[in-house]
Order: sequence, then C-alpha cells, then structure tokens
Amino acid sequence: MSDSATFSGDTVDTLTRGIRENLTQFVHQLLQVMLVGFALGMMRTVVPALAEAEFGVARGSFILLTAFVVAFGIVKGVLNFVAGRLSERIGRKRVLLLGWIAALPVPFMIYFAPDWNWIVAATVLLGINQGLAWSMTQTSKLDITRADQRGLTIGLNEFAGYVGVGVAGIVTGYAATAFGVRLGLLIFGLTVVITALVLTLFWVRDTLPWAKAEAATHATAKASAYRPRYPRNISDSPTTWEVFTLMSWRDRRMAAISQAGLVEKFVDALVWVIFPVFLFQKGVDLAAIGWIVGAYGFAWGGSQLFTGRLSDHVGRHWPNVLGMWMSGFGVAMVVMGSGVWWWAASAAIAGLGMALLYPNLSAAVADIAPPNWRGSAIGIYRFWRDLGYGFGALGLGLVAHFSGALEGTFWFVAFSMLVSGVLLWAFGEETHPRLNPAGVASPPPGE
Repeated sequence: MSDSATFSGDTVDTLTRGIRENLTQFVHQLLQVMLVGFALGMMRTVVPALAEAEFGVARGSFILLTAFVVAFGIVKGVLNFVAGRLSERIGRKRVLLLGWIAALPVPFMIYFAPDWNWIVAATVLLGINQGLAWSMTQTSKLDITRADQRGLTIGLNEFAGYVGVGVAGIVTGYAATAFGVRLGLLIFGLTVVITALVLTLFWVRDTLPWAKAEAATHATAKASAYRPRYPRNISDSPTTWEVFTLMSWRDRRMAAISQAGLVEKFVDALVWVIFPVFLFQKGVDLAAIGWIVGAYGFAWGGSQLFTGRLSDHVGRHWPNVLGMWMSGFGVAMVVMGSGVWWWAASAAIAGLGMALLYPNLSAAVADIAPPNWRGSAIGIYRFWRDLGYGFGALGLGLVAHFSGALEGTFWFVAFSMLVSGVLLWAFGEETHPRLNPAGVASPPPGE
C-alpha cells in the first residue's frame, strides 16, 4: 500500500498525510482528546480536596489518599503498553471505543461511592480509559500527519487534552458547589462519556491504513538527506519484547526519554493528589483551588500550541531538558511563598516547563521509531511515562507520611526533576532528522 492507496469507507480518499489534507479527522481527534481531558479533570480538584469530608479518608492518611493515583498510574501505564500493540492488530478506532466503554461506569461509581475504595476502583476504570483513548488520539494524529509536523501534531494533541483537564477542574469545582459533589460529577461525567461514544461511533475513522501506507513507502523509498536515526539493533518486524527492551534499556536514547517521561509524571501526581489538599489546608475554597490548579493545566495545555511547533524548528533535545528543570523549579516555588497569586504563578511556571517537555518527549520517540512499530514504541514510552503516576504518588505518600507535612513532597518532586533532566541531557541526543540525520556522524547511541 502506498500514499495513493485507498481507504474503504463511505467515500474513497487518497491516503495523503498532512494536517490540512486530513483536517476533518484531525479535528475529530482533537475533540476526542479534549473529552479524555474532561474525564481526567473531573477527578483532579474536588475528589482529593474532599477526600476526608465526602469519602471518609482520615486526616493525615497520606498513603491511603495517594492510593487512587497509584492505581491510576499502574493501570494507565499497562494499558498504554497494550493499546499500542493492540491498535496495530485491530485498528485505532476500536481501541478508542473500548476506552470510552470502560469509562461509562465511572460517574455512577463516584455518585454511589460509600467509601474511598469505590473511588480507587473508579480510578482504575479511568486509567483504562486514559490508557486506551488518549494513546489512540496521539497515535491516530501521527498516522495522518507528516514527519515535519510531529511536534505541532503532538503539541496540539496535548494542548487540547490538558486544556480539557484544566476546564474540567474549574467546571467541576463550581458544579460541586451548585449541585453537591456527587450529583455535580455525575452530570458532568455522563455528558462527557456519552458525547465521546457517539462521536467515536459515527464520525471517527480508523487511521491504521495511513500507518501501513507510510511503512510501505518507507520500505521502498530511497535514502534521503534527512533520514531519521532509526535503531539498527532490532528486526524489521520486532516482537513486543524486542521493542520493550529497546525502549527500556538497549537504546540509551529511548531509555533516557522513557525515564524522563516517568519522572515528569511526579509533577502531575503532585498537582493531582497533594496540591489541592495543600491548598485546602491553607484555607483556599474549592472554586479558587480549581483556578490555581487550572493555571497549571492552562499553562501546560495552552503553551503546547507553540512548544510543539518550536521543536519542529529547533529540535527536541534542549526543550526537553530545559522543560524538566523549569517544571521542577515551579514546583519548588510553591513552598517558597504564599498567597493565591503566588501559588497560581508557581503552578503556571510548572505548567510551562511541562509544555516544553511533554509533546517533545513523544515527538522524539516518533522521530526515531519506524512507522511499522511506531504505535508500539509510543505505547511503551507511555507505559513508562504513566507508570510515573504510580511511582510518584507512592513516593509522595511516603514522604508526607514520614515527614508529617506536605511541604516535603514538593522538594522531593523538584529534586527528582533536576536529576532526571541531568540524565536526559547526558544520555539523550537530538532526534529531529533534519537537525541530526543518520549517516552524517557517529552511529546512534545504544548500537
């Protein structure tokens, strides 16, 4: 199959790659990831802040409080791994649909929850939704866009998703105030999930044929001046284990990216589970907490409109490294001052750092993963990245438990980001094929 091959559906289109050429489907995928962000955002402001009052978590039970994020991270990480490989077998659309089916019980479980265990169970289902659905929105966009648009593509994807997270945090804060925690989340959650299911069933198209067309083109194409530095120590049709070991340790570029992805999720785990509780204990009301936490989501999401595109011009490596350090600095700022405006500014700086690194770590993986197993590579990177929720939340719970205060968790995350950024700087390299093409310097690391 080539780029001029056809897709069998209601109409017959040529499988040309590019945002403009596939604008309708690109917009549908943006709507999908925004809805995925809504689903995640409804759990990030109200639920942690009212864990004690509404769901019976004893004050000071930091490890129990973080349990739902640990569960989310482990489940989402594993499902990212599964989603990438599964989508290469049954298609992207079916995996997306399975993700939304998994989310359907979540609003009801929150509404009827008699205790915190139900919230943990609901978060497990949310992790399945996120692992399957968010992975597919990213993979599908990469299928239908060109190599020189990868930074922009992932930037737009993450912009839509994390603006969705920020908006949902604010809306659910007001909804909980107006209707009560349980009813407010039930109305919001059902609206999101049902809308997503309808859009997926009737308007989203499977993009796997585009990936197959690109793989066929790559296999027959002549060498170009900007050939990516694909790993050479792997077979043309690798097994799952081959790809996993390559991503995890055999190629030090991929391993450096994967560890950075894992550690940057410490920031998100902190903002999710500790930051709202920290603010609530400081006397900040739910609506204001929604705006402060939303500043992180908006800065992260909104800036990715530019940071993803920026990396298409200046490369991935330095935005990733500087993003790790900047986000860690924003986290440390939270406990270096006080007041709503200070905390909002600190959250925004952490979000700006995340915007520099978040789309560009994924773009770096996409740069050097061949199209025939790119879905698996992205899935395994996302496995390690979202496992960071679990490791991060567990670390946060332990630090808070043994220190007896929440301030230590912010320093733990800031230090982790500093060290991880150093490792990424030392063991990673520029992956953009125009800026560091294969065949013009030493072989890629890990070979």
